[in-house]
Amino acid sequence: MPLSTEQLLHLYRQMVRIRRFEEKVNQLFLEGVMPGTLHLYIGQEACAVGVCEALQQTDWITSTHRPHGHAIAKGVSMDSLMAELFGKTTGCCGGYGGSMHVGDPAVGSLTAIAIVGGNTPVASGMALGFKLQKTGQVVCCFMGDGAVNEGAFHEGVNMAAIWDLPVVFICENNKYGASTPVEQVVKLEKLADRAHGYGIPGVTVDGMDVLAVHEAIAPAVERARSGGGPTFVECETYRFIGHSRSDTRGYRSREEEAEWKARDPIARLAAQLKESEQATDEALTAIAAAVEEELEQAVAFARESPARAPEDCLRHVFTEEGAH
Repeated sequence: MPLSTEQLLHLYRQMVRIRRFEEKVNQLFLEGVMPGTLHLYIGQEACAVGVCEALQQTDWITSTHRPHGHAIAKGVSMDSLMAELFGKTTGCCGGYGGSMHVGDPAVGSLTAIAIVGGNTPVASGMALGFKLQKTGQVVCCFMGDGAVNEGAFHEGVNMAAIWDLPVVFICENNKYGASTPVEQVVKLEKLADRAHGYGIPGVTVDGMDVLAVHEAIAPAVERARSGGGPTFVECETYRFIGHSRSDTRGYRSREEEAEWKARDPIARLAAQLKESEQATDEALTAIAAAVEEELEQAVAFARESPARAPEDCLRHVFTEEGAH
């Protein structure tokens, strides 16, 4: 079914929310007011939004060390996400998780797993539970291109395949595992071809086009929900920034970066909306303004929230004496 104008504008707004959140936290980190490090999602917004908009509220996602976009797309509030990055008690994980471990079970976003490939068997385990309980729920498991060479990836995908589990594996192939080009570690033109070895469908889509992602994910989700088993979807995308905040991107050319930025998923959808006369510049500007207001509120909420007390370091710690 073609998406309505309302749905398309929602996709646009979600991508803008992710982009501006990432730009804002990057600014706050550089100002020295935000602890820890960051793995930003700038450039990959179409993947998270295209996937999560194909899910029901009761479906789940598992995320990675680059989780902010996934969390926002699945419905984690910007207030609680920002507070988590500040290490505040009002954070989505109580200030204990930080940037690489955000999530909220209330909206079907499992706390992110920063170990590369580590969420794959977890997603299959969740899907097994859903199948045994006959809940009709689906799990979407996000991963990067580096994950497909991990043992956990093989074990998780193989288990999902042989038991026809309701899970969709989404590989965000941003062309680099940290600084290593994907072609140096995988002798395949398409990572989706890996799926054939497990006897499941593999699909490659333009991960810079939110509509293409959604079009590929929707039938994969319904296939999983109806008992047809898993699908592996490769989204070819690109991070506009370094792997983490310490990455100066010396391993790739600025010409390459410019080519990918010309395919910016937000600008791309904006152009399509205007060309089809489904949105005006004024309407898109109004969306951006509303996002800025939401973002400023989130920063204020995080700044004003109480910090963790030093003795909280001993809470939720298990010892021989039990839990503290």
